[in-house]
Amino acid sequence: MTSKEYMDLTEEHVLHTYNRFPVVFEKGEGVYLTDVDGKQYLDFGAGIAVFALGYGNQDYNNALKEQVDHLIHTSNLFYNVPLAQAAEKLTKATGLDKVFFTNSGTEAIEGAIKAARKCAWLKDKNAEKAGKDAAGSCENVAADDPAAEEAHTNYELIAMNHSFHGRSVGALSVTGNPHYQEAFRPLMGGVRFAEFNDLESVKSQVTDRTCAIILETVQGEGGIYPATPEFLKGVRALCDEKDILLILDEIQCGMGRTGSWFACQQYGVQPDIMTCAKALGCGIPVGAFVLNEKTAKASLVPGDHGTTYGGNPLACAAVSKVFDLFEEQHIIEHVQALTPYLEQQLDALVETYDFLSVRRGKGFMQGIVVEGRPVGEIVTRALENGLVVLSAEGNVLRLVPPLVIEKEDIDEMIKRLKASF
Repeated sequence: MTSKEYMDLTEEHVLHTYNRFPVVFEKGEGVYLTDVDGKQYLDFGAGIAVFALGYGNQDYNNALKEQVDHLIHTSNLFYNVPLAQAAEKLTKATGLDKVFFTNSGTEAIEGAIKAARKCAWLKDKNAEKAGKDAAGSCENVAADDPAAEEAHTNYELIAMNHSFHGRSVGALSVTGNPHYQEAFRPLMGGVRFAEFNDLESVKSQVTDRTCAIILETVQGEGGIYPATPEFLKGVRALCDEKDILLILDEIQCGMGRTGSWFACQQYGVQPDIMTCAKALGCGIPVGAFVLNEKTAKASLVPGDHGTTYGGNPLACAAVSKVFDLFEEQHIIEHVQALTPYLEQQLDALVETYDFLSVRRGKGFMQGIVVEGRPVGEIVTRALENGLVVLSAEGNVLRLVPPLVIEKEDIDEMIKRLKASF
């Protein structure tokens, strides 16, 4: 079949929720993709920051093939070997204690929200019980008072404007972009929005019902905005002071992309709950939310949350092998070593072209603000020149390549970008 026939077949049978580019990819090798017509593309999108190890990594592929031959699925009614191995490696990398594996980043956000609300609910219940015990009474007054019960469960979260956490109802509710929300209201209640990198804005939204603050350590879809150290440390201190949970979304910026296992580690900030996905499985659909011991003990118990496929042997074999290969191939050290060169080359572009105004980002998660022309035109032109790049809110050109790129790949990217300009 021709590429057009594949595209027509897709449009005939697949729900049109994506405006796809007119390319049908067939295979990949290293940091290059090849379409069905044999044209090669240098990939600086990595499947939206997913394929950290590049394409055709034989050690990764062989681990998956071996697991397919052993066992793919059993459900969470039973233990499995890759689950134990992946959980141990993920908790070690995050510095947290307990993990729940999901099928996607959006599901990880949903689980994090539920865990935060359950913590607040239990805290109120325990306080209520302590008050009754002190009064020498077991009477549950709130249970007979609808207004009191509503106040008892009306927990709030603070999220950030221009954030992106996913497209399910819960994840949309904490996504700070009305464009994604407007057709699906009413959403989950009890969400207040503050300005990213503005600590006073966050403080102004705190109430006695605030149970959690959720934010991306580096805003991705919102335009590649890293948190400032003062902001992230300030939010952590605020959460400690007010007994509020801090949820950090590291779905896009985590797993080595910024030069550390997780971006928050560069700030010396540890969340109570962290969400991750994308490069966690390097192509196999898998996500996770990870909790510290205190939060895990005070949140979800059997019956509160579940998943049929989450944590299945195939997905966890991918996670486990990704951690092994990151260490064996020194992926994080490679990102650290090559980031200055990438930033230098991108800064030179900004200085050369008057329609590029600023570069920002961390590690291999970089954005360039485009002025006076739609960034989508550059993305399309780059594709014609055999280069895959992405866009983000604010007319930003987004670069999130595989973490295995080399200097020559950066040079080739710059060459193709210039041709696209």
